[in-house]
Amino acid sequence: MGHLIKANEKDLERIAELAHVIWNEHYVEIVGQEQVDYMLAKIYNQGSLLEQLNEKKHEFYLIENEQEVLGFMSISSVNKQDYFIHKFYIHQQKSNIGIGTDALNVLIQEIKPTSLTLTVNRQNFKSINFYFKNKFKIDRVEDFDIGNGYQMNDFVMVRNTFSY
Repeated sequence: MGHLIKANEKDLERIAELAHVIWNEHYVEIVGQEQVDYMLAKIYNQGSLLEQLNEKKHEFYLIENEQEVLGFMSISSVNKQDYFIHKFYIHQQKSNIGIGTDALNVLIQEIKPTSLTLTVNRQNFKSINFYFKNKFKIDRVEDFDIGNGYQMNDFVMVRNTFSY
């Protein structure tokens, strides 16, 4: 099913295009078009993506299935054992066929983490259920000011138990 391809600078434009499509498919009904547009402009412009890749040391991966790129993820190492998932997005029409779980399992086998942490919007029920299915638990509730009067109202979810 789904597998991961490590992305580099030449893939950032494609990642921005994927984010634009996926966010408009999924997040408008959760946070509204204005916030989606603001967040896409802030997070997925070329300068921001280059900063995430080169300065913040986020590792980006394209998620591919049957030679079609259907999504992407990015992670960073907290301390070589614990990782934070910054981004994990798949086209909505392809999100119920196991590609996300496959991609997550491939990532886990590759990096062999002690823990994985992520944030997810508290109204994003589909993603929350996906993370529950994949052994994540809600650790805490947090609200993040992202500027321009917008807030991210998230659950911080953690997966701690791994067996290899």
